[in-house]
Amino acid sequence: MPAASAKPVHGSPLAPFRYPAFRAIWTANLFSNIGSMIQSVGAAWLMTELTTSHVLVALVQASATIPILLLGVFAGAIADNYDRRRVMLAAQTGMLIVSSVLAVLAYTGNVGPFSLLALTLMVGMGTALNGPAWQASVRLQVGRQDLPQAISLNAISFNLARSVGPALGGILISLWDTSLAFALNAISYLGMIVVLSRWRPESLPPMREPMLAAIGRGVRFCASSSPIRKVLLRGLAIGFGAAGLQALMPSVARDMLKGSELDYGLMLGGFGIGSIVTALFVSKVRQRLGSETVVTGATLIFACAQLLMASATGIPMAVLAAFVGGMGWASAMTSLNVAMQLRSPEDILGRCLSIYQAVTFGGMALGAWCWGSVADLASLPTALHAAAAWLVLSLAMHFFAPMPTREEGRLDAVPAPKR
Repeated sequence: MPAASAKPVHGSPLAPFRYPAFRAIWTANLFSNIGSMIQSVGAAWLMTELTTSHVLVALVQASATIPILLLGVFAGAIADNYDRRRVMLAAQTGMLIVSSVLAVLAYTGNVGPFSLLALTLMVGMGTALNGPAWQASVRLQVGRQDLPQAISLNAISFNLARSVGPALGGILISLWDTSLAFALNAISYLGMIVVLSRWRPESLPPMREPMLAAIGRGVRFCASSSPIRKVLLRGLAIGFGAAGLQALMPSVARDMLKGSELDYGLMLGGFGIGSIVTALFVSKVRQRLGSETVVTGATLIFACAQLLMASATGIPMAVLAAFVGGMGWASAMTSLNVAMQLRSPEDILGRCLSIYQAVTFGGMALGAWCWGSVADLASLPTALHAAAAWLVLSLAMHFFAPMPTREEGRLDAVPAPKR
């Protein structure tokens, strides 16, 4: 691709936008993420109307992450064995079809608690297939020196969607019903499908391996790499604890604060804005203070957000708690992702990232079930307090699983794509 005329310099937060492929994929992904956020609001709110069970409400969020736990390593092997662009196209098309079916069933009133979970689980399967191929493809979109900034910008794309999508979803649901949210999500996949169809990255053909052998090679590398083991352990601990705030937010809005779907959307929007604000400067903070300091601080910030949410007496306080949680979430997740990307070989990158996703988001799925059960047995504030306590206790990992130092296990042989 020809060089862009934009002038952000290497190392600046906006430098990846110099690459036309990154710009196009980032923009399409932004709209796709907005659609996903609108659907997530619709699914979570619809479940609160179908059942009073906090566990089932929490499992709506978990249904998007359970497939990553169960299928992630297979998705990583697929991403390394096949053309990553085609893998993403297949996943996006599948999610479009499932979201369309969900929209029709919701419009006709033929969806129940378990059919809703089943369909959101199928969308989660598409996400699990798409994730490793998409994250591994970032190296094909930007030069190595701009990779950390590209990862931060992708986090900003997701969190811009979290800022706009939930509030928009709440408005649309209040004006129509949840079927409109599902239909708009289906439409949002079209932009990414078009962009991926036109993208022709320059890369070496994948080296095909038998599926189980490919998975085993990725698992062995991650198990033998001390820096990666540390990242995986921190991801598991943070994902499990952070699930309390994210999975129980719809129940907090509806049951604890007696709010509406719009109030829930505002809470999610607060989370997204907090993430965006943080993603803009977290790379510089990480360069100055190191990943361990950032991840430790992020864990404490998220724990404070859960305590604040547990004591919320109104929607403004809950939005503030969500904002603080977004700051902690973005700081931790971008740091973990960058650490994995810079320490994973290109030929097994998809597998390494899928293992990271399986561990982190699998922890979130288990956490959603755990904290939802605590909320059913005790109360929502008790569950949020317990999740915060878990995060504080996880800081003990600083002594036996600290984040890798700046040069520990880092791989430098990453080719820059042509622009």
